[in-house]
Amino acid sequence: MSTRIAFLKGHGTENDFVIVPDPENALDLSPAAVAALCDRRAGIGGDGVLHVVRSAAHPEAREMAAEAEWFMDYRNGDGSVAEMCGNGVRVFARYLQHAGHVAEGDLTIATRAGVRTVHLAKDGDVTVGMGAARLPEGEVTVAVGERSWPARNVNMGNPHAVAFVADLAHAGDLYTAPPVSPAAAYPDGVNVEFVVDRGPRHVAMRVHERGSGETRSCGTGACAVAVAAARRDGTDPAVTGTPATYTVDLPGGRLVITERPDGEIEMTGPAVIVAEGEIDADWLARAVG
Repeated sequence: MSTRIAFLKGHGTENDFVIVPDPENALDLSPAAVAALCDRRAGIGGDGVLHVVRSAAHPEAREMAAEAEWFMDYRNGDGSVAEMCGNGVRVFARYLQHAGHVAEGDLTIATRAGVRTVHLAKDGDVTVGMGAARLPEGEVTVAVGERSWPARNVNMGNPHAVAFVADLAHAGDLYTAPPVSPAAAYPDGVNVEFVVDRGPRHVAMRVHERGSGETRSCGTGACAVAVAAARRDGTDPAVTGTPATYTVDLPGGRLVITERPDGEIEMTGPAVIVAEGEIDADWLARAVG
């Protein structure tokens, strides 16, 4: 391993990431190393790590290499592996553009939830085709303290429980994961969204992200919220034949989510690279050791 490792820092609606370019998958990013990098006091700080690898060089992505040159090996801030991160895909695409690997327009990115289509617009926004939502059957309940709410089970390649509340403050501090029952509905944990209405097809949310705690934004969560809100409002584009678009306000900014009649969900929002530099490999070794 070299004594220094290149990194960048970026965010999408203030959901921030340490970006580690590693085209040939030469780095051993252990869970402890990821957690050290994401530490906001002793490390670089971030909600997660975007490990940038060519699909052909990663065993989990080789089968997708013909469709997408690049694989987003995403890790949560605690070092755990995640299937998907919507804000992360936008920032990942912005990095590829920043590094000269891609230009404005359309591209594809491999993720553990499958290949995602991305459009880099001239105005700076990034649109991601997030795939279709799955809506598992069964009742789910979310609790905070003595309060509890029914929640909608939505899967966007990763699991979500969406609860509509009267006040976002009812979500509490979100330092720890809100209890969700039945536990069997989410055997690998769950992202929990608390949602209030702001106007017609306009909602605001807070989120506890599995493995990261409360974050300033969650792209897959915003998609799950838009789908849950549409179904609550009696809207299903597959039935009406008309796209449904919701504006979703998050603590870190605003995302626009459109569900199309074919089930595809598109998420549009900003993605920014804010810094780049080098990680001292000796420090990382000590932090992990």
